[in-house]
Amino acid sequence: MRTEMTRSLGVAGIVLMVVAAAAPITVVVANFPLILLESGSIGAPLMILAATLILLLFAVGFTWMTPHVPDAGAFYAYVHQGLGRRAGLGTAAVALLSYVLLTVSMTCYLGVQSGNLLALWTGIELPWWLISAVMIAVVGVLAHRRIDLSAAVLGVVLVLEILAVLAIDLGVLASGRELTPVPFRPAEALSGAPGLGLLFAFLGFFGFEATAVFRHEARDPLRTIPRATYVAVLLIGVLYTVSSWLVISGLGAEDALDAAAASPDSVVVALAGDMVAPIMRDVTQVLVVTSMFACMLGFHNIVSRYLFTLGRRGVLPSALGQVHPVHRAPSRASLAVTGITAVIVLVSALAQLDPVVEIYTWYSGLGAIGVIAMMALTALAVLRFGGRRAGALTLAATGLGGLGLFVVLGISLANFPLMVGGTVAAIVCAALLVGAFVLGAVAGPTRSTGAPEDGDAGAETTVGGTTADDEAPVGGAGEDPGLTTDGRRR
Repeated sequence: MRTEMTRSLGVAGIVLMVVAAAAPITVVVANFPLILLESGSIGAPLMILAATLILLLFAVGFTWMTPHVPDAGAFYAYVHQGLGRRAGLGTAAVALLSYVLLTVSMTCYLGVQSGNLLALWTGIELPWWLISAVMIAVVGVLAHRRIDLSAAVLGVVLVLEILAVLAIDLGVLASGRELTPVPFRPAEALSGAPGLGLLFAFLGFFGFEATAVFRHEARDPLRTIPRATYVAVLLIGVLYTVSSWLVISGLGAEDALDAAAASPDSVVVALAGDMVAPIMRDVTQVLVVTSMFACMLGFHNIVSRYLFTLGRRGVLPSALGQVHPVHRAPSRASLAVTGITAVIVLVSALAQLDPVVEIYTWYSGLGAIGVIAMMALTALAVLRFGGRRAGALTLAATGLGGLGLFVVLGISLANFPLMVGGTVAAIVCAALLVGAFVLGAVAGPTRSTGAPEDGDAGAETTVGGTTADDEAPVGGAGEDPGLTTDGRRR
């Protein structure tokens, strides 16, 4: 009998994991200036609002699929069920590449920010890669143990982050600065390079599908996952939309672009000191470091759960699908992620790539495009699988969300050369994603060779009197015999 992971996460626990991975204070301090810079406009609030609406529409179909796909593979499992095994394996390869790149990009940026903070406080200067190596080890220890420990750490960090963001927002409101409506005007958001602005707007939401990735650790997955998904998207979307508007208003609509260009890494930190109190600058700097650490830990856990699911399905070595007998966590998969992250960081450091301008910007940009592409494929999978099962409203919402995702993907790709410094570099990056998809689809086994993924074994949930154990595995060629033709449980 296989050891199952501990089922201790409720809605609040999963939301903490997801929102902490979204790294609120990091998005406010680092991503908001990048949205202004890359887009060349102050339309960030409308871009974030558009991303929120698209993801809410997408979430309708994403959560509808929950009882039909009892796997923790999220995008991989959904595409597998809707578009076939080859498409699913290709998506899994893109998922692994994208989230590993996002993990590495955050690891390197964290090394820089931590080094800056250490030098400011002690005068000691250490190379960024050495600090990143320490962070990789700490994250590896936390992720090796049961999910409760990671959730507890992320929960504390997240509460402090949100309090800091709210303090900045309230400081701007109390300052009497003009609250301009210009950032919400479509003409403003569409000026400049809106594709890159939208790309970084979506980057602030990445990891939200972890609501499904942590399925094996949810107490009541068929109810917890949908609720956690909507709560996470709404919380992130409202917080970022309002905060970006207030940050721009605090900087001044006419001066925001110049201020972001002059000091993109410190403009919001300086604003926090001006709007709240001088000590808020130091507090914000500390929280940026802890936020990046939380984001790194969140991405690490997501990649671990992908490897765990693929190991249990027989796509990757079965050892990755084993649960630690004591910690009841995917510890071997986590150890593999630690090793992969360390190797890529080492190679990047030896290549003397700049940790911010090159590693963070290139890796996170490429990872962001990969995740958006996976979401677009998932929307297609839901439409195909739910064609004769889902209701009209579910299909309509999923279709609109998928259309929005393809539009964002298209304009992001069109503007991507501006980010990576040329068309050749952009083509190389795109080839990596396409190559990962093709390699996963072609090199993967034609059928599962390992033990079938039983998804919610041991869950407390029942649907129509049927336990989650009775749900069909994703790998089946036919439809779930426990479902009627309209998708309801018999």
